[in-house]
Amino acid sequence: MRLSSIIVWLARTMAILGGIVLVAVIVMTVASITGRALVRFGLGPVPGDFELVQAGVGFAVFAFLPWCQLNRGHATVDIFTAFLPGSVNHVIDLVTEIIMTLVLVLIARQLYYGMIDKLSYSETTFILQFPLWWPYAACLVAAVIAVIVSIYMVFVRYREFRAGTPTPGLGQGSVH
Repeated sequence: MRLSSIIVWLARTMAILGGIVLVAVIVMTVASITGRALVRFGLGPVPGDFELVQAGVGFAVFAFLPWCQLNRGHATVDIFTAFLPGSVNHVIDLVTEIIMTLVLVLIARQLYYGMIDKLSYSETTFILQFPLWWPYAACLVAAVIAVIVSIYMVFVRYREFRAGTPTPGLGQGSVH
């Protein structure tokens, strides 16, 4: 199996997991709101719904990062760069990819320290009492995978810079 296939699989798997968690959060939110509306019929809100939303959406955001990084899904401003030569755009792409990798490393590092902090103080959520380090750990796994994908993309951008042409089918918004 080629490295690019592994990277695409990792990014896709994380995006699918993030999507599953997000759908679960949506279903749970609808059930909780419906339960609140039907209190007079013996139903009620899902206990700790806001805690579950915080943890689930936090994970989903980090789970989508690798796919976004792989497909150049981050916001760009092309008004200025559209008029620049391709060689200059390759340099800009490489530099921004390196900066994004450094930012993702910093985020993963801080998530790690946050997780260790929550673990060492045995902090739990208020209502459900689940350990707060759990969502930090889930987000950390997704962030580390985002770092791995981002490092790979630095090498892709470097190859493009050296060759002067984009890598076909990878990182161009067309990975399937």
